[in-house]
Amino acid sequence: MSLETSGLIADRALLGRTSTAERVADVLRTRISEGFFTPGTRLAEDTIASALAVSRNTLREAFRLLTHERLLTHELNRGVFVRVLTTDDVIDIYRVRKFIECAAVRDMTAPPAGLDALLAAVSDGAAAAEKSDWRALGTANIRFHQVIASFAGSPRVDEIMRGILAELRLVFYVMADPRWFHEPYLVRNGEIAARIQQGDGAGAAGMLAAYLDDAERQLVGAYSKHNPSE
Repeated sequence: MSLETSGLIADRALLGRTSTAERVADVLRTRISEGFFTPGTRLAEDTIASALAVSRNTLREAFRLLTHERLLTHELNRGVFVRVLTTDDVIDIYRVRKFIECAAVRDMTAPPAGLDALLAAVSDGAAAAEKSDWRALGTANIRFHQVIASFAGSPRVDEIMRGILAELRLVFYVMADPRWFHEPYLVRNGEIAARIQQGDGAGAAGMLAAYLDDAERQLVGAYSKHNPSE
């Protein structure tokens, strides 16, 4: 049994008795965010439906929802695949992130509710780096930024960021050396968290803007080398 399938079987409990396509989509989105499904992976309908104990119709609706979110793509006569993103996708993802994340912290003048979750994400990232577990470090980084967005206090922003950060995980795979990419940003996460803990929202927003500009530049450069024909 594959790691992906065993994980999905464990996720059955998340669906509850009133399993819906939205909940199935949420499980698959989370799995993408955590790095279990890589770009270009074909999603086997029978295997996933069996693992989650849902009908194929429910799974197809979940696939449709995730296709609308640009996480999956349907290829005629071939099936459903995890989407391979483009340079333009990377630029747009970071455009949205700058709007949301910087605005979420800019006006802070005191430590926000939810600070513990932010500090835990930094701690989890450090623990993953110590073990050279780069997938776990990527997951901790994504969780850090999800918490940043949550400071906006908007369920709609939270929903948008879940999709954006799942797409971001698909971007990370273009980096040939994940340690070289992730470790410097782990340090910067800690610095941003310290500013937020001090209630310095303007300072945190400035650091975030520079952080996101640097990450975008690195990833766009990596995409240019990986896909020179783009």
